[in-house]
Amino acid sequence: MTDHVDRFHAALLVLAGHGHIKQRLIKAFEEHLADVHEDELPIAAKQSFADLRHDMHRVAPLEGEGPICASVRKMSVDEASDCAGRIATLFGEIARIRDDSLAGLPPADHDETRVPPFLVKTV
Repeated sequence: MTDHVDRFHAALLVLAGHGHIKQRLIKAFEEHLADVHEDELPIAAKQSFADLRHDMHRVAPLEGEGPICASVRKMSVDEASDCAGRIATLFGEIARIRDDSLAGLPPADHDETRVPPFLVKTV
């Protein structure tokens, strides 16, 4: 699941960058989320991502363009902004679920709090 958190985070960085929202949405989805399958995601995020994927593939492409580009081209600016917001929400859900699952694990050896030698009282 960490890989998915990283992918959604990378998509968010693209969405927060410069350029028109439609161009950023196309780049974010094509480069980071297009090959994510909802079956790989936590149950809480599956349907939301399936709906997003459907919206990103709803228009048949013209010659030389992909389905994501064609679908975003037909969206209004508000619809594209909504899709970007859904990506942000999905990132939050997936990251929270990952953090919750890691909370029950014992800390790694390198995470232990160590007392510096100068603070150890000698007998």
